[in-house]
Amino acid sequence: MKRNSTLVLLLVSLVLTSLAIDHLYACTRVVYKGLDRTIFTARSMDWKGEIPANLWVFPRGMTREGEAGSSSVKWKSKYGSVITSSWDIASSDGMNEKGLVGNLLWLAESGFPDYEKDSDQPVLALSLWLQYVLDNFATVAEAVEFLEKETFVVASANIPGTDRFATVHLSISDASGDNAIFEYIDGKLEIHHDESYVTMTNSPVFEEQLAINTYWKGIPGTIMLPGTNRAADRFVRASYYIDAIPKTDNTRVALSSVFGVIRNCSVPLGISSEDEPNISSTRWRTVSDQKNLVYYFDNVLNPNVVWVEFDKLDFSEKGDVKMLPLAKNENYSGESSMSFKEAKPFAFAGLE
Repeated sequence: MKRNSTLVLLLVSLVLTSLAIDHLYACTRVVYKGLDRTIFTARSMDWKGEIPANLWVFPRGMTREGEAGSSSVKWKSKYGSVITSSWDIASSDGMNEKGLVGNLLWLAESGFPDYEKDSDQPVLALSLWLQYVLDNFATVAEAVEFLEKETFVVASANIPGTDRFATVHLSISDASGDNAIFEYIDGKLEIHHDESYVTMTNSPVFEEQLAINTYWKGIPGTIMLPGTNRAADRFVRASYYIDAIPKTDNTRVALSSVFGVIRNCSVPLGISSEDEPNISSTRWRTVSDQKNLVYYFDNVLNPNVVWVEFDKLDFSEKGDVKMLPLAKNENYSGESSMSFKEAKPFAFAGLE
C-alpha cells in the first residue's frame, strides 16, 4: 500500500510540474557519446515567433567587454568559434576550435543577481554569457573551475524591443564528453557538473529534471514514453533515445542518429497555443561534431542542412570576422565555409 501511495505522489508531482511549465518557451539539448571519442551535441531552438539566426565565425584575439558600462568584464578571446546568433544581439549556440560547445535554453525560474551600474562589481551581460565561455575555455573542467569562483556576475534585462525579461540557463560540453549546466536561481549561481548530464530542456530547474527522469527510468521506454511537447516529457524522450541509438564511431551513422533524436524532440512548424505558450514551433536545430570539429545548422524553413568544417576556417588573430546570412532563409546546401562573407561583428545587447 505504501508503494502505491508513493507512486501516486510521484505521478501527481509530475502532472503539477507539467502544468507549471505550460508558460515557457521550449528547447532541447542532448549529448551523444559514441566509440573512439565520437561526441556530438545537438539542440533545438523552439520559439513562438520568428527568431532570426545567422552563423558567425569569430577569430582569436577579439577584444570584448561585458556591455555593462564601466562595470563591464573585459577580455581578449583565446579561441576562435562558430556561433549561431539570435537577432544578431546574442550568441545563443556555438562551438569553439577546441570542441567546447555552449547552448543557451530558456529557464523561467532563473533569478539573476541584482547589480549596480558603474559599481566595483564586475558584470557580464547575459547576451555574452555563452560567448565568454567559448572565448576563454577549452574544456568543461576549465570553465567550471573558473566560473565557480564568481569573479563577476551575469546580469539580465528585457529582450530589446520587448517587455520580456530574458531568463536562460547555459549548458556546455566538450570533446571528452564532459558536461556542465549553469543556472542562476534566486540570484545565486548553481553549477551541475557531471559527465552523465547529457540532456537538458527548459523547466523545471535542472535538479528537478533529473528527479523526473529517475522516475521514468523505472518504466521501460520500449513500453511507454511521455509524448507531449512539454519540457519534462522532451527531457525523458531525449534521455531515452540518446542512450538507445547505436554507439558507433561511424560519423555518418552517429550524425543521422543524433539528428533523429533532436528531431523527435522538436515541434512541427506552425503549431502553437495561446493557452500553452511552451508549445512553440522549432525554428532551427544544430548538431556539433566535437571530434571532427564540424558545425551543422538545420533551418526548418529550408530543406537543406548546412555545415561548416573548422579546418576550412581561419581562426588566427589575422583572420576575419565572417557571417553566413540565414535570417531570411537563404538557401545553402552542404559544406558552406566558402559562402561566409567578411562582416562587421554584431553588437551584443547590453544592460544600459
